[in-house]
Amino acid sequence: MNERRKFLKNTILTGGALSVSGLSAFHIKPAAPKLEETILGHGDFRYRVEKGWGDLDPKKHPVKNCHEMVMDNKGRLLMLTDHPQNNVIIYDTSGKLLGSWTLSFPGAHGLSIHDEGDAQYLYITDPGLGRVVKCSMDGKILLELEHPAKLGAYDETSAYRPTETAIGPKGDIYVADGYGSQFILQYDAKGQFIRKFGGDSFLQPNKFKQAHGVALDYRDADNPTLLCTARIKNSFKRFTLDGEYIEEYYMPGAFVSRPVVDGENIYSGVCFGMTEGNYTMQLNRGFVTILDKENRVISNPGGTEPQYENGKLKLMLQEQPVFRHCHDVCLDRDKNLYVCQWNADGVYPYKLHRV
Repeated sequence: MNERRKFLKNTILTGGALSVSGLSAFHIKPAAPKLEETILGHGDFRYRVEKGWGDLDPKKHPVKNCHEMVMDNKGRLLMLTDHPQNNVIIYDTSGKLLGSWTLSFPGAHGLSIHDEGDAQYLYITDPGLGRVVKCSMDGKILLELEHPAKLGAYDETSAYRPTETAIGPKGDIYVADGYGSQFILQYDAKGQFIRKFGGDSFLQPNKFKQAHGVALDYRDADNPTLLCTARIKNSFKRFTLDGEYIEEYYMPGAFVSRPVVDGENIYSGVCFGMTEGNYTMQLNRGFVTILDKENRVISNPGGTEPQYENGKLKLMLQEQPVFRHCHDVCLDRDKNLYVCQWNADGVYPYKLHRV
């Protein structure tokens, strides 16, 4: 046995304790993240991708689609998947698995987090089951909203396939019926129906085609509003908390997912895109888009650089084929991004390190 092998054997047998140049212990540093060389994005919002950040053992923690992700007040990242074995997978920011649990939802789709006093709660939707639930951080269901047909909001023939929730400043619950009848439904904190607004129309500006997402916008602290996705219209629509239409932000070429408001900015995953000369919705054309406090697009990681002409945003396309279908974006405290993808062969979330 050579000296190196003797050294290693003795180290193992003694529990790894060493004395080298006065050091009493030997520590192996964790491997540095494997970042792609290509830099994505534009201006001050540029990133390097770590594709393997969220990789787990697919036999123990399989994912079908990684739909959405939120960060809790402990800095943990909770990711929602529609694999019923583990609807929620919990990571730290290094990609380490912290835990998982399931509601056995086969179509878990929307995940929102809300602070109530000293506690936080999750709101989860399953469009296929037509279910919207509020649950504890460890997955105990505390409230379930009734089907709108039972409350007189819909008739018995109306489709109901809820995709997303947002919670208002008084605890009101806003539900986006994005795969159903295209309304935003408003309930109070106890689940009593208040109103609905929107509906299905391609031409009317206060209505939707695929009301996929809804979020509270607190950037004007004195006047919070609702940002809602009209995915097939390539736009975000702004409403008052009482459902009055205010304005629209047209995002040509971008079939956007839910708006994620962080600081002065809005982030969104672009699930589908277009190609030059073919302006229909196309698969495998995803990227991320970022808007500033004036609601102008300033960066498209994975997409073309945003350009305005005479005040109008020009067509945005995928430029780098890093993503297939970006379904959601989450931010950590260092403004790194975590991207969840739909229909991407079961990939785990990617991390985008801000540079």
